[in-house]
Amino acid sequence: MTSFQRREQLIEVGRSLFASKGFEAVSVEEIAANAKVSKPIVYEHFGGKEGLYAVVVDREMLSLTTALNQALSKSSDHPRRIVERTALALLGFIEEHTEGFQILVRDSPSTDPSSSFNSLLGDVSLRVEGILEESFKQQKLSTRGVPYYAQMLVGLTVFTGQYWADRRKASKEQLAAYIVNLAWNGLSRLEAKPTLRFEGKHPTSKSEAKRINNNSGKTGDKASKHDNEGHNSEQLEEAISDKDNNTVSDVENHANTAANTPTIAQQ
Repeated sequence: MTSFQRREQLIEVGRSLFASKGFEAVSVEEIAANAKVSKPIVYEHFGGKEGLYAVVVDREMLSLTTALNQALSKSSDHPRRIVERTALALLGFIEEHTEGFQILVRDSPSTDPSSSFNSLLGDVSLRVEGILEESFKQQKLSTRGVPYYAQMLVGLTVFTGQYWADRRKASKEQLAAYIVNLAWNGLSRLEAKPTLRFEGKHPTSKSEAKRINNNSGKTGDKASKHDNEGHNSEQLEEAISDKDNNTVSDVENHANTAANTPTIAQQ
């Protein structure tokens, strides 16, 4: 086995151990034993388990960062398509790099805080914030809540991905559809059978897929209508509130008038 092959072997062994047991519980002795080498070999390549751990984390971070950056790169695409693509990017990483994802989400020490999973999520949130801010401005919506909305979207996707990593009863496409259903439609307009419109393998029948494609323009108009409705929600609520208050006043005035008007029996 060449020096390069040995190094790759130690990385694979280390990744598996760190994922299953965590950084603190793994020892150099255990790494060497699983790789069937002596401890000095581990020290020769990485200087210790800290060095090996850093290499594993850097590789997984690079893979995940690349996937998410690609998903967020085309900010001019339809917002729903960006949400679908980003959700699938994270879930695809979890599916293909299960051990790597388990390592990243663990509370483990890192020699470089800038390469931590939390740091990556912060960078992703900033990218999402920029996309949302541009979208909000186009729709003439207040951007005050944009940073919070960005955190919500990232948190929704990441925590759902963590849950799914250990409970894969749904495909990544179906789970992405669930995420988009809540993120795009909201609790008040959830679809009974959510599917992805732009990305992934559509878990719909051919006739349904054809209907979605034929109505894609209508869907966009409907989404814009919903966005406009959201934009005017505060004004609508105020109008309804004023109407309700006026109605209450009318009822009270009517009651007072009735109380002061003699009935036939009183006359």
